[in-house]
Amino acid sequence: MSDHSTPTPTSPPGAGLWETVDELCGWLDAKRPVDGREGLLLRILKLSEEVGEVAEAVIGATGQNPRKGTTHTWDDVQSELCDVAVTALVALRTLTPDAREVFAGHLARVARRSLGT
Repeated sequence: MSDHSTPTPTSPPGAGLWETVDELCGWLDAKRPVDGREGLLLRILKLSEEVGEVAEAVIGATGQNPRKGTTHTWDDVQSELCDVAVTALVALRTLTPDAREVFAGHLARVARRSLGT
C-alpha cells in the first residue's frame, strides 16, 4: 500500500465513528515518518492544509478566480469539509486516548451555551 492509497477499514460496515477514527489513527501511526512531539504537531498542522482545501473548493465553486473560472462543485466543498472534520477527530484522538469523552463533553458545553439545553 502506498502512502497515498486509501486504507481499507477492517471494521464492519456501520461501525461507529470513534472505532473508525481509532483505525485511522493506527494506520497513520504505522506510516508516520516522524514520531513524538513533532509527529503530534504535524498531525495537528494537517488541519491547516485541509482548511486551505476547503477555501480552494469554495473559491473554485464560486468562480472567484477569473484566471481559472469555476473549477469545483459544492459537492467538492462538502467533501473537503468532511476531510476537515475527520482530520480534526484524528488529531484529537492522537492527542488523547479519551477523545470520545473530550469531544462529547465539549459538544455538550457548546450546545448548552448556544442552545440553552
